[in-house]
Order: sequence, then C-alpha cells, then structure tokens
Amino acid sequence: MAGKRIRTNGTWEYVFKKAGLLEKPIYMTFASEQEGDEYAQRLEALLDRGIIPSEHQPEGRILTIAALDREYQREAHPSSKDAASLRVIVRMHGDWPLARITAGWVDNWISEMKRVEQLAPATIRARVGALARCTDWGMRKGYVQFPDHPLRSLPDGYAQYTKMDAALSGGGRVDTERDRRLERGEYEKILAVIQEGRLPRARTDLPYAPALECIFILAVETAMRLREMYTLTLAQVDLSQRTVFLEKTKNGDKRQVPLSSVAMSALERYLEFRSEQGWDHDRLFPWWGGRHDAASLSKISDFLSKLFKRVFAAADIEDLNFHDFRHEATSRLFERTRLSETAIMRITGHKSQRMLMRYANLRGSDLADSLW
Repeated sequence: MAGKRIRTNGTWEYVFKKAGLLEKPIYMTFASEQEGDEYAQRLEALLDRGIIPSEHQPEGRILTIAALDREYQREAHPSSKDAASLRVIVRMHGDWPLARITAGWVDNWISEMKRVEQLAPATIRARVGALARCTDWGMRKGYVQFPDHPLRSLPDGYAQYTKMDAALSGGGRVDTERDRRLERGEYEKILAVIQEGRLPRARTDLPYAPALECIFILAVETAMRLREMYTLTLAQVDLSQRTVFLEKTKNGDKRQVPLSSVAMSALERYLEFRSEQGWDHDRLFPWWGGRHDAASLSKISDFLSKLFKRVFAAADIEDLNFHDFRHEATSRLFERTRLSETAIMRITGHKSQRMLMRYANLRGSDLADSLW
C-alpha cells in the first residue's frame, strides 16, 4: 500500500515504493484523500504487474529508438528478421527521440530509404514493420505514447517508388518475386553430381553425399525449408504413417508433412546408409549438432546453401538457389494432386493464400495443357 499523510495546507501526500521495479520512491500530492486513494489504486495495480506508466519513468531511461530496442530485444524476443532490421535502424537512427517519431519523420525516413539507400520496396516494408512492432510493444509497456501511430497509418503502396523517388534515386526499385523452377533435365543433373560424390572442377569429394541426396529429394518432394530438414531427429520421422512432424518452423507453428513415394524411398535409402555408418545419435542429418541458437543455425544454413551452389555449378545450372526447391515443391503439389489450397497450406506451412500463391509458380505450358 502507498504511504500517505495530510499536510498542514490540507493536501494529501502519497509515496509509492516498489523494490526491484522503481529506482526511487514516487511522491505525489492530491487535493483530497479520495482523489489520492483512487489514483493510488490504479497506479499500484500497474506496479503489481511490473508496469511503470510513462509519466513516472525515470528521465533518460527509454527516450530513444536505441533504448527502446534494447528493452524490446531483452524482453520480447523479436524474430530474427525483425532483429536484423532493427540493428540497421539503430545504427542509423538509434539516437532519435521517441517523442519525435512523427508522421513527418516517418515520411522522411521512407524517402531516405528510397532516394539515398535505394532499397527495394520489400526491404523498406521489412524495416518499417520491424520498428512498428517494436513501438507497438513500447506502447503496451508504457514506454512511448502515439496518439496517432505514424508507423501504422501509412497508405497502401507507401514503399513503392514515385516518379520523383525514381528520378532522385537514379532509377528506382521494384519488388521482384523470384519464380525460378527446375527446367527439364536439371533435377537429373543435380542428382547425378551428388551421386557421383565429387565436384569435378574443385577436385574434391562431396561431404556426406547420401545425406545431400536425401535432403535434396525431400526439398523437391515436400516443400520443407532447409533448416526444417537439417534439424530433424529420428523421432520426427514416421515411415509407417508416411509423415514427418516438424516441431520448430519459421512461422513458429508445428505441422505434419506427408511423404510421397519418392520421398519415402529416399528416406529409406538414407536410413540404411546411416545404419551402415553406425551413427548412434538421434539427429537425422550429420551437419547439425543439436544447438538451436541463431548463430549456429545460420552457420549451417550458410554452409549448406553454398555447398549446393557448388553442386549446381558442377551440373552447369545457373541462377538456382536451394530455396527455389520450395517453389518447385509447392507448384508440384498444385500440378500433380487434387489437394485444396487449404490442404496445401497445411503441408507447406504458408500463413496466407497470398504467400502461397507467390510460391505456386505454375508453368504456362502446363496450364495450357489443361484447356480444351
């Protein structure tokens, strides 16, 4: 309970203390005891929940974008994508006062990203979204107040380049959605290089070629992401039910992925190889050591992505990334099955139909074959 006393002038003085939360007591004066008690009840309810209203926060505690970001990273654990965007924002604008984040500042910031940095619209949206989520959290915690949230009231298309933006930036940028599919014969070429087990140009052997073959086939057959596959454990693979259960996904949701007959055969061959090697750990693939921290996972993802790039080069295939196999697999689910969009979304883990259709790159020739 707050301490209170009546002063000689008839006013009431209240003192609020909260060890571990308030750096020093809060002293307040009210004209009447009733007014003080009502305010004390509201304030103590917030303090009991670990919330310090912005008017009682120590001067200089949360005043800048950098200071808010530090608290946000420590308490909210944003996604790795948001964290990366916020690192850039803090580096460039970390000293900017939160109280001066106005509609005019946001508009100028977006213009700077277009006309000076010449960023793609998708990158602009990523940065604005990251800061918007950070300040949303700050508002909930009482660190910042926006009567009209300037990061949430932007018009549609704010990240697109206007004629003036294009002129001042030297050309402008547009979103380019990647639509790379495997062309005829490319699947076989990649498989041949992996099964050969060598990179002819580099004159080196491919490390764990059977594991590379399995993960390549799974990528094309299931639409699983690279990280979702190389972090699999034996317990997640159920050959009797023809499924793989994903516990940790990019979107944070669990999902069950069905296996085609091709994926089943690849897994059975690989498990036989694994047994011959005498591996006794529960991790399906050899590259992952079991750690889930961002640095370890990024290192493995980078290593495997570059390794597959070398495989593609050895197969004389250009402009292909490992993530393109997710496009390929999703498109094949549309082309080769009668599954509904909802069912395909459950398999691939896409959150929205818009995102799903970005990956469903159906070939015009295949669509033409379906016409009368």
